[in-house]
Amino acid sequence: MQLNAGCKLSFEALSPTPLVLMLRPRSGAGQWIIREEYQITPAVIVTEFTDMYGNLCQRVVAPVGPFSIFFSATVQTADLIDVAPGAPYTPVEELPDDVLHYTLPSRYCQSDQLGDLATQITKDTEPGYDQVEAIRKWIHENITYQYGTSDASTSAIDTADKRIGVCRDFTHLGISLCRALNIPARMVVGYLYQLDPMDLHAWFEAYVDGRWFTFDATQEQPRGNRITVAYGRDAADVAFTTQFGPMNLNDMQVWVDSAQNDVEESEKKAEEAPTLSTSAGSTNQINH
Repeated sequence: MQLNAGCKLSFEALSPTPLVLMLRPRSGAGQWIIREEYQITPAVIVTEFTDMYGNLCQRVVAPVGPFSIFFSATVQTADLIDVAPGAPYTPVEELPDDVLHYTLPSRYCQSDQLGDLATQITKDTEPGYDQVEAIRKWIHENITYQYGTSDASTSAIDTADKRIGVCRDFTHLGISLCRALNIPARMVVGYLYQLDPMDLHAWFEAYVDGRWFTFDATQEQPRGNRITVAYGRDAADVAFTTQFGPMNLNDMQVWVDSAQNDVEESEKKAEEAPTLSTSAGSTNQINH
């Protein structure tokens, strides 16, 4: 499916404030960027770099006063995500070098403290994909999704204890429980079509049978039509905005809509357009 997705962020900078933005998705597995638009008001100098995880990042300095960022894109997405019940565990000694660090504890994912819970959840489960699915299902059934119950300091340990949170917290817990079993897991942020309530979203991927698979503990069933913006060890690596100074976020809008109507309208216009032989200038075009 083709999706139109984007966000608008409105800030108030109290002093000139450096920012690192992470809002641009890139074409890759399961998605193709057809069109994108990026507007920053007021206009400032922007430089872009690719971080160690392959994410596109933009550096700006916001001047004092109102500062807004608008991003939108049309993206061809996969309608389904791959599932592989029974896919085997990949032994640590066989992991690629660039995957190995996803087995380690990180700031919000204290996997070294969650081994007992991970073992309890996955007992009598075959190592590999089935363990990760057992973890995803357990989180979905045992952690309550509720806004306003966590903040930027909430970790996987907190969520395991309080049994409440939002997508970021579900994701951190899933990652931690996988890593406790020596299964590499990473955080993914982006957009999900028909997410309710609509917002920027987070889920996780686990590495089994020599590849990454998608898992989303906030959803009852596997769902496609996702737009990935960034990958990382946890939320510290994938913040959409990182500010280095006093700055207030006043408003945030997020949207994900089907682009099918736009496609149908374009096709209709193409059908109604004059043919080459009757178009103005067509004779010269044909001759030359």
